[in-house]
Amino acid sequence: MASLKKLIFSLVIAVTMPLNLASAQVIAPGPGASAGFSRSVFGIGFFGGPATGLGLSFRHHLPSVLSYQITAGAISIESKLSYDFGLELQIDVFRSYSSRFYVGGGTAYFYSGNGSNTMKGPVRLGLGVGIEYAASPGLHVMGDLFFTYFSDGTVLPLPQVGFFYYFE
Repeated sequence: MASLKKLIFSLVIAVTMPLNLASAQVIAPGPGASAGFSRSVFGIGFFGGPATGLGLSFRHHLPSVLSYQITAGAISIESKLSYDFGLELQIDVFRSYSSRFYVGGGTAYFYSGNGSNTMKGPVRLGLGVGIEYAASPGLHVMGDLFFTYFSDGTVLPLPQVGFFYYFE
């Protein structure tokens, strides 16, 4: 378990160190600009949330107010496999040079077990709001607050967080 923690810590450091040194490749239009991007913008990073997935994530801002995000992760410990994949859609409501406010929704499927899924609510649907902030040039931190429906009937307001590096 300690070696897994060291591996995860090393991967996070290896990915984030170059991001702090990189120059901005994407500059969002400022206030007064149209709500959407004028060109496609892509992002890669890490994301975690019960409504739309946990793991590596890809984001695509379309040349409009719409963007989508695909997230997937997998881990196997002591012959127990756990994985998930999810999709989130976002519609920009407000955007400035350094932040973006949006409404969004999405879905995910979570699996954990050895041959059969032991999760009580593996399918999730979420709907809510989010905000994204440019922590440094190219590196953005974001958070969602989604009302999350679990397939076992539970509904909870739950947070989701992520960070992305943007490029064209």
